[in-house]
Amino acid sequence: MAPVSPLSRRELWVRLLLYPTHTLPTAAAPVLVGIGLAIHDHVFAALPALVGFLASWLLHVGGVFTDNYELLVRHPENREHPELVEAIKKGTLSLSVLRGAIAFCYGAALLTGPYLLHVGGPLVVAFGILGVVSSWSYAAGPLAYARLGLADPIFFVMFGIVAVVGTYFIQAAPLYLSPSDWPPAAPAFPLNAFVLGLPVGALVTNVLLIDDMRDHVPDRAKGWRTGTVRFGMAWTRFEIVALSAFSYIIPFWFWLGRGFSPWVLLPLLTLPQAMRVARVISTRDRFEDLFPMTPKAATLAVFYAALLAIGIAL
Repeated sequence: MAPVSPLSRRELWVRLLLYPTHTLPTAAAPVLVGIGLAIHDHVFAALPALVGFLASWLLHVGGVFTDNYELLVRHPENREHPELVEAIKKGTLSLSVLRGAIAFCYGAALLTGPYLLHVGGPLVVAFGILGVVSSWSYAAGPLAYARLGLADPIFFVMFGIVAVVGTYFIQAAPLYLSPSDWPPAAPAFPLNAFVLGLPVGALVTNVLLIDDMRDHVPDRAKGWRTGTVRFGMAWTRFEIVALSAFSYIIPFWFWLGRGFSPWVLLPLLTLPQAMRVARVISTRDRFEDLFPMTPKAATLAVFYAALLAIGIAL
């Protein structure tokens, strides 16, 4: 584990809590795919997409804050993030301030609700509830799914399907909503909204899996049953490689099987970056080596998503 180095209050919040190199790319990636499909289907609406992204990012950050709060409260002796433990001791950070930050994130996300409800109708409520529950219950509550080792499939579904479908829906809502009644008489919702985000969901799940590799020692001490804890590093490496392979094969189906133009193969330009990440996680075990791979994997996911969105839109 890396030695503890003193951090200023600003460094503490940006580097360890807000963690923008992690949270921003992973929140943006599925939104970009939803935007690309909306442009392709001529239903693009900038403001609903932007507000939806803001809500998604706030929920993501709220989940990160909650994860760290639960760590400090439930496992104060755990050295997963020693900088946070030292900050609590020195008064640079307090649990009450962290609780306030959690409340702010979820509260600010809820403030987007009236606008999104106006734009997207009652279905937006279901998306919102699903987002809040998946964010908070990652590490909190009696059935915290990260503790149960269920984060991998949940991340895949949330980032690969739910976030893309939600982004597309709030832009395409005028096609589905009648101003006077519910449920609407709507055309069939496009299958593309459910499948185009799958490779992005796989790459975002890889970000989680690299975290699991990096933190397998403190996770075992906490009693978390991640795949790395239960089956070892080799299992997680295999899972990452399999998800990466899936992400770079499936665009061919989008082209040949879903009728998109060859531009949908643009994400293959990120393959060298994916191979560099895979090379490190396949050969390194140390925390210090794996720590920078999380933001690199998140950056890979958002670049892939941006190129996929362009390819879908063209």
